[in-house]
Amino acid sequence: MSEKSENPYRVLGVSADAGDGEVRAAYLELVKANPPERAPEEFERIRDAYSALHGARQRALWAIRSANPKAALIDLLDTLPAERRFVGPEPWLAVIGERH
Repeated sequence: MSEKSENPYRVLGVSADAGDGEVRAAYLELVKANPPERAPEEFERIRDAYSALHGARQRALWAIRSANPKAALIDLLDTLPAERRFVGPEPWLAVIGERH
């Protein structure tokens, strides 16, 4: 997003527990009201907010960069397929270790 402190939920006008359908509906409504030809700066804000929230993984990554990184990391790990989830005190270390 153009400003790091800008909250994508606030930009789209949805609550933090909004589902994917609600986020998409808000995005489409705002894009119709603010097309890029008429309001390019506002359109960019809306597009950036939607790109930060359009899926569970993106929401978790946004949350990591914002206020609650520990809960967001747990949510992000939950988006991994079952065969990639590891049991143990530090499951992300096993995922990182696979890359080397």
